[in-house]
Amino acid sequence: MIRKILDYSKINEDILDLLVQKYPYGYDEDDIITFRNINNELIEAIEIKTEDTIYLVKVGKRLVQAMEDFNDDDNDESTDDDSSDINIDDLDTDEV
Repeated sequence: MIRKILDYSKINEDILDLLVQKYPYGYDEDDIITFRNINNELIEAIEIKTEDTIYLVKVGKRLVQAMEDFNDDDNDESTDDDSSDINIDDLDTDEV
């Protein structure tokens, strides 16, 4: 599995969409992963997984604003008739 660390300025719309899906109400301290980079700088990031890649997206004020803006734009474009979209968080996972 590929692992990538991304700065806000380098995320594309697909990654931003995954972030908004995973954290629709934002993220909190429990979601943040803290580590030191090669320069021994403390980095805070949130994790997004795809089938072949784990992304660590650096946390910052601009990331929060981008997620909010993207979510607002997405809500503006959607209609009430679009019932084919299923949010994985809405599924009942108690049955195993």
